[in-house]
Amino acid sequence: MLRFTVLFLFLLVGLFVLCLLPVAERHFVEPFTAGLASICTSLVSMFDANVLTYGKIIQSTSNGFAISIERGCNGIEAMIVLTAAVLAFPAPWKHRLVGLAIGFVAIQGLNLVRIISLFYLGQWSMTAFEWFHLYIWQALIILDALVVWLIWLKYLPPQQPAAGAPATA
Repeated sequence: MLRFTVLFLFLLVGLFVLCLLPVAERHFVEPFTAGLASICTSLVSMFDANVLTYGKIIQSTSNGFAISIERGCNGIEAMIVLTAAVLAFPAPWKHRLVGLAIGFVAIQGLNLVRIISLFYLGQWSMTAFEWFHLYIWQALIILDALVVWLIWLKYLPPQQPAAGAPATA
């Protein structure tokens, strides 16, 4: 357990620092966030033609309301937490990669719902927007990462004791 905790914290800090580097911001975070805005706009435009995106901003053309997907709102931080947890836990690499792929889909899928709901909440009520943005959705995205990790743990194959190690009952 100590090994997991130390490795988890090391990976968590390392990945967060890496994500904050200007080169990562420019070549990964910004394009990823702009892509997320484009996906949200594509989904919204299926039922609302009055929406456009430019960069990381999604705007309603009917009333001018816009949201900007900023750091902390793109799901990258939740993915960093999940990645650190999955990589720190002793498991076969095949299972780690499956867990990370499923986690990415789960976190970003929920994040799409989050962004779109905030886009419409903001047009309806700024009080509701602030409440959901700062409290409800932040907690749900991190909870999503935790639930994915716990489900991933549940479906890991049982660990075999090392050769020569006594089996425990």
